Amino acid sequence: METFNHRVNTYIDSWMGPRDPRVRGWLLLDNYIPTFAFTVMYLLIVWMGPKYMKNRQPYSCRALLVPYNLGLTLLSFYMFYELVMSVYQGGYNFFCQNTRSGGEADNRMINVLWWYYFSKLIEFMDTFFFILRKNNHQITFLHVYHHATMLNIWWFVMNWVPCGHSYFGSTFNSFIHVLMYSYYGLSAVPAIRPYLWWKKYITQGQLVQFVLTMFQTSCAVVWPCGFPMGWLYFQITYMITLILLFSNFYIKTYKSHAGSRKNDHSNGSINGHANGVTSNEKVKHRKPRTD
Repeated sequence: METFNHRVNTYIDSWMGPRDPRVRGWLLLDNYIPTFAFTVMYLLIVWMGPKYMKNRQPYSCRALLVPYNLGLTLLSFYMFYELVMSVYQGGYNFFCQNTRSGGEADNRMINVLWWYYFSKLIEFMDTFFFILRKNNHQITFLHVYHHATMLNIWWFVMNWVPCGHSYFGSTFNSFIHVLMYSYYGLSAVPAIRPYLWWKKYITQGQLVQFVLTMFQTSCAVVWPCGFPMGWLYFQITYMITLILLFSNFYIKTYKSHAGSRKNDHSNGSINGHANGVTSNEKVKHRKPRTD
C-alpha cells in the first residue's frame, strides 16, 4: 500500500506541483487514496443501498437525526466563527489574498479549513439517512454530485491552497449550513415543524453564495496577487455547475407545479436533502387511534 500511495502521490505532485508543507502529516491529507476510497464507498452505497432496502421496511432514524443535525449545526457555527475571525486577524483582502500573506492568521485558517474538509466526509450521512428511510426520490444527481465532489475538491485545496483566497466560499457555506442543519434538526421534532418558515430562503442563500463566490474568485483573476490562477479558473467553472444545478432544482421545487410541490417537498427538502420527517412518517404520526 505504501508503494501504491507513493506512486499516486508522485503522479499527483508532478501534475499539481509542490504541496503546502504546513499540512504535512495531517489526518487524511498525505495520501489521496483514503479520500478517493471513501468517495467510491459512498457511490457504491448510493447504488446498492436502495436495492438492499427495496423489500425492507424504512427506518425512522428520528432518534439519530436530532443529535446528528445539531452536531453539524454546532460544527458549522464553529467553522463560520473561526473563518471570520481568521479573515479579520489576517486582514484578508476580499479581491485577492495570497496563501502566505496573513501571518499567524493563515495557520488559524488552515486549521479550520481542515475541519471544513472533514465535515464533507461527515455529510455523507445525509445520503445514508435517505437510504435507510427509503427517501430515494431525494437522492438526486445534484445531491450525489455535490457531496461526492466537495470531499475530493477540498482534499486538493488543503494540500495546495489551504488558506488565502480559498476562504470565501467555505465561510459563506458554513453560515448557510448553520441555517440548513438547524432546520433539519428542528424539522425532526413534530411539535416544532409547523413553525419552520425559512426552508425556501436556504436554497436562495445557496444560490447567492455560489454567485458571490464566483464573483469574488473572478476578482482575483482581474486583480491577481499571486494566488494560483489554475485554482481560480477551476473554482469559477465549479461554481457555474452548481448555479445551473441549484437553479434547476429551485425552479422545479418552488416555481413549477405549485399545486403538487406541497406533497413532494413539504418535509424539509432543501437541494435534495430532507432530514426531517418523511411523508410516510407524517401519515403514521397522524393516524387515528383505533381504541
